[in-house]
Amino acid sequence: MSHISAIHDGAPAHTVASIQSAQLYLCTDSRAKQGDFADFLRAAFAGGVDIIQLRDKTIEAAEELELLAVLRSVAQECGKLWAVNDRADIASLSGAPVFHIGQKDLPLPAARTLLGPVSMGLSSHDPAQVSAAAKHPYADYFCVGPLWATPTKPGRAAVGLSLVEHAASLNTTKPWFAIGGVELSNVEQVVAAGASRIVVVRAITEAQDPTAAAQALLSRLPALG
Repeated sequence: MSHISAIHDGAPAHTVASIQSAQLYLCTDSRAKQGDFADFLRAAFAGGVDIIQLRDKTIEAAEELELLAVLRSVAQECGKLWAVNDRADIASLSGAPVFHIGQKDLPLPAARTLLGPVSMGLSSHDPAQVSAAAKHPYADYFCVGPLWATPTKPGRAAVGLSLVEHAASLNTTKPWFAIGGVELSNVEQVVAAGASRIVVVRAITEAQDPTAAAQALLSRLPALG
């Protein structure tokens, strides 16, 4: 398959299928304070996390690539997916199977031209963006939020559960994840609003037992239809 045809064919079917069946998506920093990056990744995957994205604005590109090499190795070891956020150059150099971008980042068609056959996700923050993401030909999944204010996205206004309800009302077959302050204490509200997939950060990164934290979250999510 030529590079040009790969661009137009989109992401590999097995990656798309893995995202379709994914329910628990984790974003983590570099774990510099804890010094346990690889062990933490293994513990999270062992608990049932389906996708892990490295998202750390405090590190330089060279360190990010080193950490992504670790993430890639652990994800392959565990048979799970991993993702790069925002930076198409980093995604390309690291060989990431999943690339996630925001509304003001590189347009998805441009990212596809640069990256070729990877799965791509898009953040959405209001009903119009959610509806557009559900139909976007280059988006393999999308995220809905932030539902609650969160320190991982300072300055980003919380959108509340009504946006989850809007996403659910679309009845799209495209996978979508509720994001933003989701934790064990409120995940049942998120599910009641119509979500069956979630993105979390602190609910697992700040847990004493990441494996148990992931298992507890998954136990409250409905089975995918």
